[in-house]
Amino acid sequence: MVNLKFYKYQATGNDFILIDNRTLKLQLDQPQIQKLCDRKFGIGSDGLILIQDHPDSDFEMVFYNPDGSQSLCGNGSRCAVNFASFLGIFQGSTRFLAFDGEHQADILPDGQVRLKMGDVQNVRLMADGMFIDTGSPHLIKYVINVQNYRVYDEGKAIRNGGLFKEAGVNVNFVQITGDSEIFVRTYERGVENETLSCGTGVTAAAIASSHKGLNSPVTVNTQGGTLTVEYTQISNDNYSDIYLTGPAEKVFEGTIELN
Repeated sequence: MVNLKFYKYQATGNDFILIDNRTLKLQLDQPQIQKLCDRKFGIGSDGLILIQDHPDSDFEMVFYNPDGSQSLCGNGSRCAVNFASFLGIFQGSTRFLAFDGEHQADILPDGQVRLKMGDVQNVRLMADGMFIDTGSPHLIKYVINVQNYRVYDEGKAIRNGGLFKEAGVNVNFVQITGDSEIFVRTYERGVENETLSCGTGVTAAAIASSHKGLNSPVTVNTQGGTLTVEYTQISNDNYSDIYLTGPAEKVFEGTIELN
C-alpha cells in the first residue's frame, strides 16, 4: 500500500491526474491507471499524466487514457506544462517530450498555455467525414445543430465500426458558428464517452474548417470553454506552425492509497 501524492488539473473541462514522477519510483499497471481515473472508485479523470526527467528536454510527459492506452493529449499537454512550471522545472517557455515527439509551449501573461502541435501532412476526405491525425486520430463530421446532436450514440457507433473498428478513432461533431468560429463536441476513444473538450480534436476541427473557408486563427467553443487554434496552411493537406491556446488550471491536490 502506497500513499500517492497527486494533483488534479482541468483545461476547458478536460480533467487530468498529474503526478510528479521525476524520481521514477512509480510504475503503474493498467488496472491501477483504470482505477485512479474511475470517477466512482478512484480520483476520476479523462486521463493520467506522469511528469518525468528527460536528458534532452525540460521534462517528459507520459500520458495514459482512462483505459490505460497511450496517445498525445493536447489539453493534457497544456496541463502538464502548467504543472511543470508549478514544480519549478522551467519559467515562461519550455520544450518537452510527449507521445508523438517534442513540443514547445509558453505560459502567456494571462496564464493561458500556448502549445505548439506537430505538423499535419495528411488530411483525408472520407465517406463519413474528414480524417486528420493531430497526434491522435480524429474524424470530423459537420452537423447543423451540434448542441442537440446525439454525440455519445453516434460517436460510439463510428468509433467501434467500419474502418475504425480495430484501432478506434476520436469523433468530432462540428458546427460552423461564425466567419472564424466553430463549436466542437467530441467522443473520445480511451475515455469511451463524450468529454467537455479535446485539445487534439479541437485542433483537427479547426484545420478541417479551412476546407470550409475559415481562416486562422479559429475560435473554438466547446462544452467546457473556449480555445484558439492558429496554423499556417501550406496546401490542402499540409499544415505547419500549429498552436493550441487556452486555459489550464489546478483544481485541487491530495493523496490516495494505491494498492
